[in-house]
Amino acid sequence: MEAASQILRRLSISRSGLMGLVIVSIFFLMALGVWVGLLGQNWSAANGERWAVPNATWWFGTNQLGQDIFERAVFSVQTAFEIGIVVSVLSTALGATLGAVAGWRSNTWIDGTVVWLAGVLDSIPFYLFVAAVAYALQGVPWAMHVAMIATFWTATGRLVRAEVMKIKTREFVLSARAIGLPGFRILLRHVLPNTMHILLIQTSITFVAAIKTEVILSFLGLGVQDGVSWGLMLAESTQEVLAGHFNNFLAASVMLFMLLMGFNLLSDALQDTFDPKQAAL
Repeated sequence: MEAASQILRRLSISRSGLMGLVIVSIFFLMALGVWVGLLGQNWSAANGERWAVPNATWWFGTNQLGQDIFERAVFSVQTAFEIGIVVSVLSTALGATLGAVAGWRSNTWIDGTVVWLAGVLDSIPFYLFVAAVAYALQGVPWAMHVAMIATFWTATGRLVRAEVMKIKTREFVLSARAIGLPGFRILLRHVLPNTMHILLIQTSITFVAAIKTEVILSFLGLGVQDGVSWGLMLAESTQEVLAGHFNNFLAASVMLFMLLMGFNLLSDALQDTFDPKQAAL
């Protein structure tokens, strides 16, 4: 509890961190509103005139089908959070598991296999590999999620592996081994908790990467299939921009920029909070 209060105190004195937290909180409340059915429920209804200008009824105007751009943009917040949460949590958990096992069993075939697998995945052009996996799994509801999880875990795995290799030489781990505690129990109860600062930062970074990747895949037609996202809105706007209508493009771009900026500010603040140099102040 004391460590948590210190982290919150350091985070609270960061203006950029607080700004990022406020922005992310606002977007989360919007996503929560969609989840509980209060916002964005009419995103697919085409009951407006084509390319209506912003007004009291259509806050962001309508697209070429007469759909409310504001409703679609708000519903896309829920899409972004759903993808960001699922991908960041699962990929970080996978990277933590493989990295911890590799670091604990360093210089063995287990360690070598994990390092080799991460190296192979990192050697393939990122977006090409993700697009290829998503395309191969077309028709599978979680194809895009699987594609991103399969690639995002490597950075977390490397960081956790290095941290575990360092922690396992400390006195409290050596003492636990000396009294006969099983290795798995030591790793789970005494080593992994000391990597939580890495996992928290990596989760926030992966969240941002997942949202950006979803936008790119959806723009290419390999992402969201049943629903709407900012990537799909940007894909729709390519024809509208040529016709001189920018509302769809601006709504998706501005909301995407704001959410990513908020998470980047928060991630930077978290990194500064966990920086040993900052902790010594």
